[in-house]
Amino acid sequence: MVNDIMVKITNLVRSFEFGETEVLALNGVDMEVYKGEFVVVLGPSGAGKTTLLNMIGGIDLPSEGEVLVGERNIANYTTSEMNTYRRNEVGWVFQFFNIVASLRAWENVGLALEFQGIKDKHEVQRKSFEVLEKVGLEGKEYRFPAQLSGGEQQRVAIARALVKKPRILVADEPTGNLDFVTGQSIAELLRELHEKEKTTLIVVSHDISITQYADRVFHLRMGKIEKIDENPTDNRT
Repeated sequence: MVNDIMVKITNLVRSFEFGETEVLALNGVDMEVYKGEFVVVLGPSGAGKTTLLNMIGGIDLPSEGEVLVGERNIANYTTSEMNTYRRNEVGWVFQFFNIVASLRAWENVGLALEFQGIKDKHEVQRKSFEVLEKVGLEGKEYRFPAQLSGGEQQRVAIARALVKKPRILVADEPTGNLDFVTGQSIAELLRELHEKEKTTLIVVSHDISITQYADRVFHLRMGKIEKIDENPTDNRT
């Protein structure tokens, strides 16, 4: 049903000009992501994965085509609407964590709430502690990033994305800067949180092992979706 679709992408093209040369990062992508679904976009470096995620997250805009979120074309948002969309509706998890070295774990998480306009520091701290517990960092809320392992820093980043209760959680190579074992624990955490929070989760990766946790896998190569793998586990009900 149309109402079950969270993200609908139609004939998405994104080109970049380098001097007299035009490079197509995305070349006619079509895909749909359902509410509450966990999808992985799999592909090698240079396939257009991050560009696609930037389109969904409102960081970049298409050269051609549409990205509909909740039946609205985000390219038509006003500046104010786009800022609200990025701040409230999309949670980002990056490969390199992007947490602030001078802030404690709970303060890094709390930044997302402060950006949403929450002024009460006690409320920010309470909500930050709650979500840090969800990602397995209870007791480490006051630690600085340098006092945390790589996997723990990524958990802080995931907590920061989750705390604002986004409609869509997007993750750009979330295991790419971690060793295999730690990366697997992060992938398992994303799946566990996805099941509990019912958030629509879109992960881009070149790591095939993360696909075991997905409902569907989109294979992206040379800016196009080559095929879609359907997982019999379907959480759209």
